[in-house]
Amino acid sequence: MKAVILDAASLGPDIDLAPLHECVEELVVHERSTTQEAQARLADAEIAIVNKVVLDAATLEALPSLKLICVLATGTNNIDMATARHLKIAVKNVIGYGTASVAQHTLMLLLNLANRLPLYRHDVAAGRWNQSSFFCLMDHRTLELEGKHLAIVGQGELGGRVALLAEALGMRVTFTARPGNETHDARPGLHELAPDVDAISLHCPLSEATHHLIDADLLARLRRDALLINCARGSIIDEVAALDALRAGRLGGLAVDVLPEEPPRDGHPLLDALHEPLNLIVTPHNAWITPEARQNVVSLTVDNLQDWLRRQ
Repeated sequence: MKAVILDAASLGPDIDLAPLHECVEELVVHERSTTQEAQARLADAEIAIVNKVVLDAATLEALPSLKLICVLATGTNNIDMATARHLKIAVKNVIGYGTASVAQHTLMLLLNLANRLPLYRHDVAAGRWNQSSFFCLMDHRTLELEGKHLAIVGQGELGGRVALLAEALGMRVTFTARPGNETHDARPGLHELAPDVDAISLHCPLSEATHHLIDADLLARLRRDALLINCARGSIIDEVAALDALRAGRLGGLAVDVLPEEPPRDGHPLLDALHEPLNLIVTPHNAWITPEARQNVVSLTVDNLQDWLRRQ
């Protein structure tokens, strides 16, 4: 069996690919590939190993030898799944590889927003501490998380891990009803919870039901000091409405690790606002990137490969 990795660089240079080499007779590694390059590089391969390279219908139809696609991520949106099914090409993804990493990042964002770190960092850099009339600055009201109420959207493995970390800080955690299924879910809906929560953390997929789940209407229902964190997918928050609320003092803090377009080559209003004195954090979709999480991707992909090979 010949396997080809199309975008090994997406895992980083410090990740050991030896377990993948040991799984197959031949493994060809490309650091980066375009969709156009993928067709030629996969021409005689039975197995494609890919993270973010788009494998569209035309590409898959031009690869009669291809039998398996191993996705180095959870999402399979870069693969034309209907065409893969039609051509009987198996598609295997990986899940749960970054639970600890993303939960840690989420907690970091929560703590930074609660302590108004972006605002105090801005003040210190501007020399305001040097000019203070006494020993400290206390211009921005911070939030002690013990006893506060956190709503989590998404009660999967990741949401559950974030809940454990928040509870260790003494927070009260409520999981919301699944968006779009509130009438058949015993858990409270986010709109119902909004006036009572001090923070919201998003860990749900992007879908019709979750697109702009956090919109201007829901933002208006939140407490003025409420914190909003999105480590899920861009567009679950209406980012422009959230930024408007933050600027107007109707939102206590906003932190996102995701944007609707990634990388944001044409910019984004949240990026433009980073120079402003706001309790705002934008991280570059790197919640998942601890070395342990990235090596887990390889280990889980090996499991997928071995399971598929046993069935051949």
